[in-house]
Amino acid sequence: MELADSELLIRITELSGENLRSCYQCGKCSASCPMTDFMDLFPRDVIKQILEGKEQVLLSETPWVCASCFSCTVRCPNEIDIAGVMEAVRQIRLREKYDRFHPSRIPLDELEGLPQIALIGCFRKMTG
Repeated sequence: MELADSELLIRITELSGENLRSCYQCGKCSASCPMTDFMDLFPRDVIKQILEGKEQVLLSETPWVCASCFSCTVRCPNEIDIAGVMEAVRQIRLREKYDRFHPSRIPLDELEGLPQIALIGCFRKMTG
């Protein structure tokens, strides 16, 4: 008997276009990610929690730490675009009006030293 897909899995599938059910947790995505030292969940754990319908994955730091370098996507034996899945998780949070980036919290002297392109990138990627 197969379990019905959770609402979370359905939303992630719609946003990313990926079939997460083809993931068999080999861990190549996590092994290839250069940012795992800064993540609270490995990429394979994010996939697993989505498959299990665990909404707390939306509160994870991992999708925000993902550099979208596509190392995970290139190494996935089932060709799952894991970077796209991370983007889908971020999109769900941003659509809830969650703002990850708060320029008002950056000291003015540091803010003035940041490249404008970095600020624009942060606004596009990390604000709802």
